[in-house]
Amino acid sequence: MQQIGMSMEKKFTSDEIPLNQLLGDAASGKLQLPDFQRGWVWDDTHISSLLASISLSFPIGAVMTLETGNPDVRFRERPLEGVELSAPVEPKTMLLDGQQRMTSLFQALKAGKPVNTRDQKGKEIRRNYYADINRCIEPDEDREEAIVSVPENGIVRTFGQQVVLDVSTREHEIASEHFPLAIVLDQSATMNWFLAYLNDGPGDSKDERQAKWERFMTLLINPFISYHVPTIQLDESTPKEAVCQVFEKLNTGGVSLDVFELITATFAADDFPLREDWETRKSRMNEQPLLDSFDAIYFLQVITLLATRDRRLKLLAERPDAERPPAISCKRRDVLRLKLDEYRHYAVLAEAAILRVVPFLHNEHVFNAKDIPYVTQLVPLAAIFAELETVAESHAAQEKLRRWYWCGVFGELYGGANETRFAFDFPEVVEWVRGGEAEPRTIRDSQFQAERLLSLKTRNSAAYKGFFALGMKRGARDFRTGSPIGVHNYFEDAIDIHHIFPKKWCEPRPEFNSVVDSVVNRTSIDATTNHQIGGDAPSEYLGKIEARHKIEGAALDGMLRTHDIDPLTLRTDDFASFFNDRFEKLLSVVESATGKPVNRSEDRDESPFAYELSANALRARVQGLIEADESATVEFKSTARVNMHTRERDPRMEAAIVKSIAGLSNANGGTLLVGVADDSRAIVGIETDYPTLGNKQNPDGWQLWLSDLASHHISKPAAASLTVALTEIDGRTVAAIQVPPAHRPAFATTPDSDKSAFLVRINNSTRELEGSEMLEYQQKRWGAD
Repeated sequence: MQQIGMSMEKKFTSDEIPLNQLLGDAASGKLQLPDFQRGWVWDDTHISSLLASISLSFPIGAVMTLETGNPDVRFRERPLEGVELSAPVEPKTMLLDGQQRMTSLFQALKAGKPVNTRDQKGKEIRRNYYADINRCIEPDEDREEAIVSVPENGIVRTFGQQVVLDVSTREHEIASEHFPLAIVLDQSATMNWFLAYLNDGPGDSKDERQAKWERFMTLLINPFISYHVPTIQLDESTPKEAVCQVFEKLNTGGVSLDVFELITATFAADDFPLREDWETRKSRMNEQPLLDSFDAIYFLQVITLLATRDRRLKLLAERPDAERPPAISCKRRDVLRLKLDEYRHYAVLAEAAILRVVPFLHNEHVFNAKDIPYVTQLVPLAAIFAELETVAESHAAQEKLRRWYWCGVFGELYGGANETRFAFDFPEVVEWVRGGEAEPRTIRDSQFQAERLLSLKTRNSAAYKGFFALGMKRGARDFRTGSPIGVHNYFEDAIDIHHIFPKKWCEPRPEFNSVVDSVVNRTSIDATTNHQIGGDAPSEYLGKIEARHKIEGAALDGMLRTHDIDPLTLRTDDFASFFNDRFEKLLSVVESATGKPVNRSEDRDESPFAYELSANALRARVQGLIEADESATVEFKSTARVNMHTRERDPRMEAAIVKSIAGLSNANGGTLLVGVADDSRAIVGIETDYPTLGNKQNPDGWQLWLSDLASHHISKPAAASLTVALTEIDGRTVAAIQVPPAHRPAFATTPDSDKSAFLVRINNSTRELEGSEMLEYQQKRWGAD
């Protein structure tokens, strides 16, 4: 850039031009854009930040203009977006640099209508901007938070649709003390607003409102009115090639000056090469594919969280009664306040902590940068690891960190402006892990709506990615190889997300098209398997896989169960039953990961195929299993508590139930039918057990007992994974217990013994494995991961 300036010594001037004049020139068409300029792209957050900067008289950077009139330098012109000209106007100057700022300011302050912008996800929105009078005059308030972006209808609502601000009329503006910035440069309109505020505003007296307004005038309105923009003006003799070179050098494509660039410039004054330091650290991080998207801004935010926490703790140690200790924060202004010695100290800790995040995410089966639900969540996570040091590696700490992490993912809480959440989560999680009773805010805020499963259709969603990571973590095995998906075969076998019921199969069935791409109909399998599935019906592609790879049906069914898929629904091409069953199982995944119940709508079923499985359909399915007899995935038990010979409660009966559940779980999963004699297939019914159940001698009491039995003798996760359906056959009740495959070895104790045993369903019997036989089986079943 220096060379350009030297070569153009007599071809440009610099001046400070009133903001109101520049916007007026834009409105009249005197100032326009060369048509080769890219479109206006600034989002709502950028606009709010820009308005806050001007209100504080902060510099927003120079703009560059070019005088028109040179016949050799002619560009097709166009007005700034938002400018409406009644007829074409020949511009006096062209705006070469500063389009994003000037267009944003024109639309917000001069156009007289809502700003057409977009949110951080790129969704088009219309916004007006207001200044909160009370926050603007408070010296310790963050001015960026005092500039409020309001929807076109003038009403701001919470996620739960509660109204938190209403400026839909002038009266409501006055009552809420929110001044519309759209009139700040119009003295007459501002005066009329003030008079209305003086007469009708809140407060006990006009004198109080007068005093408040005068302070607001000084602190906000006057800075807008008196603001001057540094302007470099290229004269009309500037050659065309120079104009193009200047434009290419200066135009940033609508991105505000990066905070990393600002810090780099600040540290350069002390001869510290920040960019080189970061690139060295980043090169070490790049050895981990998971950290590809972790950029310099995130790194600075981790450091700033650590530095501001240290400042706060030091002040409170010196002055425990301090009224306003510095906040833990990593907002832009706090990053810019980083001192070089703080960076030097905390950069070492931050880098080490970020690298420690990698094995944590690997344990959650997040292996690749593109599969991280929220890269932003790594900022507080790294700060937490840095602060907790080795404490973070303990089992108890890891369990709490996992719960916090998945609450953030399934609560979808890290998708917007996150700096405030960073600041809450960092100290709150640290305190919680160290034994504090209060749960972190992210856990308290996390909610998952059951019907959200229907709209999760692309891998851009954090929750969508979360389901596949947890599916792999819970032991998902490839349909073709039977291998559990871990970090090694994830990359080697090109594991990706594919349809279960192929999209091609669903296309001629319009009743399924709205949910065919839902996360409910997707799972993780390798590329070769997906190619073999093609567009066939599930019943067809399962048969082909069995024949081609010599896989027994029961073994393949076990692989399907590791994906929370009911094999019977695939083998009968029953999409609706498949969808309903897996819908519920995925909700259980959320509840297990977050430790919180999902939200369900009271007035409707969330699944479009939701229905109570009819008594006839359930009875037919159970009778089919009984007729087929016991197998590697089906087992019968006459009762669960009562010995049919003594007609009394017998711990050996309960032990048999525990062994059956554990054995099926450690094998391929399956169905345990209680109430069916294993020798004659006669229907006995679980009613035989009712008299032994204490106060609750009914089906609910029986299921509660079963859950307690599995929780106590296997594990709480194992109990939570069981699905129980009751059906009546020949006047007696049969319990069909669906047992999913375990994602790690499940050991069980039994009511008649304190010994911990490893049990496996092999063919049509349950066996205990020990020693080398057990280790060999576990290696084959779950792999090295």
